Amino acid sequence: MNPSSPSSATNHRLTRRDFIQYGSICIASSLIAACTNNNQLPTKSSGLDKVTFGTNWIAQAEHGGFYQAIATGIYKDYGLDVTIKMGGPQVGSGTQLLMGGAVDFFMGYGIDAVNAVAQGIPKITVAAIFQKDPQCLIAHPNTAIKTLADLKGKPIYVSASANVTYWPVLKAKYGFSDEQKRPYNFNPAPFLTDKNSVQQGYITSEPFAIQKQGGFKPIVFLLADFGYQTYATTIETKKELVEKNPDLVQRFVDASIKGWYSYLQNPQPGNELIKKDNPEMTDEQITYGIQKLKEYGIIISGAAETQGIGAMTEERWKSFFDSMVSAGIYQPNVNYKDAFTLQFVNKDVGFYQKV
Repeated sequence: MNPSSPSSATNHRLTRRDFIQYGSICIASSLIAACTNNNQLPTKSSGLDKVTFGTNWIAQAEHGGFYQAIATGIYKDYGLDVTIKMGGPQVGSGTQLLMGGAVDFFMGYGIDAVNAVAQGIPKITVAAIFQKDPQCLIAHPNTAIKTLADLKGKPIYVSASANVTYWPVLKAKYGFSDEQKRPYNFNPAPFLTDKNSVQQGYITSEPFAIQKQGGFKPIVFLLADFGYQTYATTIETKKELVEKNPDLVQRFVDASIKGWYSYLQNPQPGNELIKKDNPEMTDEQITYGIQKLKEYGIIISGAAETQGIGAMTEERWKSFFDSMVSAGIYQPNVNYKDAFTLQFVNKDVGFYQKV
């Protein structure tokens, strides 16, 4: 991705939601082959458990902790030989890849985990790296816009996936209407042209691209701070693996979390691997992404402040589920508790920080 090209940046951050979150579990061999990535550091497999981890898009700062755990040898310390398989426009959905056996773990999303339960798909979330989903709405500088509620009535460019994720929440909580919606074609040009308009984005990407092309700093509303409380950048796997090899799951979770602490302290090792896998990624974009991850508490906030990165709570899952039932996304009889397990996380900050 070339962050100097807003249209490219937007494509790489937003279109992923359309194919990551929703898809059948049937998978073609061509999709598995397309996911293969050979740009990882060479590792000695002798005595190490081989693990494949699928990311939800092309390498970027939002994946930094996983790359860091490879670059610094943290995974090796935990007896793991980890290969990261990047997502991308030619790769199947995470559920397809996971259930089809192309990856052992996948970078998931809380709302999709509950969708999987409703569909009878046997996958489970074992950690939540992002306490907040980076999804945001972006507006032009305007003294009349103070809060998210002030966007009511304005034209808003949103993707199709918004209809089954955050848009119903905005309608229920802030009175937004479907008449406001405009089809989002993953290009900021319509937004930049109409100063009264709004567009969706990712807090770590689109505002940066808009500043580059539009020459102004937009107003940004992180939806997680306005009632949209799904976990993001989760670690999910098959329920079968949790049942048959919980030790492997525990080691992968612990090492990944430690990789994130290491990355936030000194991201250079991980960044080198990110740029190797994604040569179009620049230091400027990575720096911006890391800055926003910290500024908005995407990784360290809530339970993660005391129980470590990756923390999850039953209360948070229930609150999120109830809000989505109220918005009409889930049926109240869905057993949302089957979407996650707390057995691998919630230790304490001190344990995870011993890198």
